Amino acid sequence: MEAFPAVLNGIANPAHRARIEEVLAWVAGRFPQLGTRVAWGQPMFTHHDTFILSLKPSKKHLGIVPETLAIEHFADRIAAAGYESTHMIIRIPWDKPVDYALLEALIEYNIRDKADCKTFWRAS
Repeated sequence: MEAFPAVLNGIANPAHRARIEEVLAWVAGRFPQLGTRVAWGQPMFTHHDTFILSLKPSKKHLGIVPETLAIEHFADRIAAAGYESTHMIIRIPWDKPVDYALLEALIEYNIRDKADCKTFWRAS
């Protein structure tokens, strides 16, 4: 994606880079109303200048970062997809498929829940 060349060019593994490009393109195509930016070395999607989701590549997995509230809300679906999660990140192993229905639900949830949010992050 043209919005994230520095991040993508920094991913040495071609298969990992291709997977991230695929996910980024899917999000941008499915949610064209979202803005894009790079912060903390991560490609991010925003809506009215509030954080919606970021991707965080690592050696063993692709991290999906939708904020804690979204992870808690979808904990059962995350586990059912076979993904591990912490309070801040969902880990999709490189050898597992991306559950795009879950990704869509996470993004839609954040867009709805943060519709009136005036800050980048949710208030704790």
